[in-house]
Amino acid sequence: MKKFGLLLAGGIAAIVLLANLGPIVGLAISLLIMYYSFKGFIKTDSTGKKILWALIGLAAFSATVSNFPAIIGLVALYVLYVIYKNWKKEEVIMEESSSDPFTNFEREWSQLKN
Repeated sequence: MKKFGLLLAGGIAAIVLLANLGPIVGLAISLLIMYYSFKGFIKTDSTGKKILWALIGLAAFSATVSNFPAIIGLVALYVLYVIYKNWKKEEVIMEESSSDPFTNFEREWSQLKN
């Protein structure tokens, strides 16, 4: 039953991820442009170039904000990762050890009482 729940949650997360794949790519591109515009803004000394880099950075920032649904896709990607890790994990079944002195004592004590 646990595997079925993981499979169902993984299927839903995969559909959400595929539906938000476009915004994720747009978010990555806009973040990359914003990073390079910031680097260019810091490196230059010219006022005109600083204004140009700031305008490019603001345009990239607005594109980043408009790709907000990509955050949902990234959360779905994380959910898929967690499901993958839990799928591989095997359940640990504790077996009664015959070398445990307390269980041996309990068994022998119950035999002595009878």
